[in-house]
Amino acid sequence: MAYKLVTVPPDGAPITMQNGAMQVPDNPIIPFIRGDGTGPDIWAASVRVFDAAVDKCYGGKRKIHWMEVYAGEDAFRRIGDWLPQETVDAFNEFKVGIKGPLTTPVGKGIRSLNVALRQLLDLYVCLRPVKYFAGVPSPVKHPEKVEMVIFRENTEDIYAGIDFEAGSENAMKLLSFLKTEMPKEFKKVRFGGEAMDQVGIGIKPISKPGTERLTRAAVQYALHFNRRSLTFVHKGNIMKFTSGAFRDWGYDLAKREFRGQIVTQRESWIIGNQDQNPGLSVEANARAVDPGYDMMTEGQQAEIRAEIEATLRLMPTHGGGQWKKMLMVKDSIADITLQQVLTRPDEFDVIATPNLNGDYLSDALAAQVGGIGIAPGGNINYVTGHAVFEATHGTAPKYANLDRVNPGSVILSGEMMLRYMGWVEAADAIIAGLEKAIAQKTVTYDFARLMEGAKEVKCSEFGTAIIGNL
Repeated sequence: MAYKLVTVPPDGAPITMQNGAMQVPDNPIIPFIRGDGTGPDIWAASVRVFDAAVDKCYGGKRKIHWMEVYAGEDAFRRIGDWLPQETVDAFNEFKVGIKGPLTTPVGKGIRSLNVALRQLLDLYVCLRPVKYFAGVPSPVKHPEKVEMVIFRENTEDIYAGIDFEAGSENAMKLLSFLKTEMPKEFKKVRFGGEAMDQVGIGIKPISKPGTERLTRAAVQYALHFNRRSLTFVHKGNIMKFTSGAFRDWGYDLAKREFRGQIVTQRESWIIGNQDQNPGLSVEANARAVDPGYDMMTEGQQAEIRAEIEATLRLMPTHGGGQWKKMLMVKDSIADITLQQVLTRPDEFDVIATPNLNGDYLSDALAAQVGGIGIAPGGNINYVTGHAVFEATHGTAPKYANLDRVNPGSVILSGEMMLRYMGWVEAADAIIAGLEKAIAQKTVTYDFARLMEGAKEVKCSEFGTAIIGNL
């Protein structure tokens, strides 16, 4: 399509999807946004690393043709629009792109440019790998035990943005509807009586189709990369029909579409009991799995027995220890998960979770492995192939144009992008270069101030150090 602001590289070609498979040419056009604040410094260091890795690994046979597009402060200064339609169109046409941190306009307009891009392109997976690099300062004793991949649902939950200010027309309409049509629920609004105009209100949508496509992507990823487990993180003990449904729909999808490759945690207990004692009765197995079985009602006991019987029908494919080689699917309540990723992180591998839980988890885990400065992120639609990789930190305007900050978040997001494109050799080279630079203690100020004997370097110099270690 024709663009006014954007210049399309004449020697590049677009990434396409054919029959559900991504087709990446040797000369792909990749849209990029430099970002606001420290974004230009970070991008300048990062793009040199990407180009050097591609050149080193493919000897000139492959080359990325970068295409600058605009959003945030830069776009607003140019044309008075925080997120020009051209930018959305470019990411849509060329499938895969990358961006630095963006300013979110305060008080009016788009609530978040990042969220807007995700929603406009239906990038339903927020992919956040969390991995420790030896030598990076960490506040925990064993950061090397942290190696997780978070699949955070990106389009639903509270990030849908159905959130109304107290006293606004929409808030009053929604509260009045509850008061008139659902009086029992309205009574749960603590100050909904005479103070109704002082109550802000939001809606948290979680759908079966949204949950299923996230789960499908997470299971496929876990199987492809031979991961050990997939954990649904939810708050289903309280929000039974949103977070609880997320868990139930996730389990149902995993069992329905990947039955021969996965085992649930409860199934592993049942099958494990039967493997150890082939003559075990259904009732005895039920008591072993649920110690409170004898205190249940007759109906509850019948449900447990039915679960045992259904699971035992898997014995030909899962019994005899076969289940131990399969992907373990389990779930965990969100609050205890935030504790356990600290106390026993090696029990978590791939995590699938609604948006808000994933927001908390990804930042908490980033802190364990050295901070958000080296935390990468990708926003992906695995059906259409669209993906935007991004820095996960803010713009840090006080450091703008100082060539000082850590470019690791964008560099590692680019590594994710290359891996997503199938350019695995270049992605591996970037990881190796980053690991070696950190091991040599050649780091930016955020790490240097916490590392004994470190050599503090500029943002651009850190990029140069990585290139030297590719």
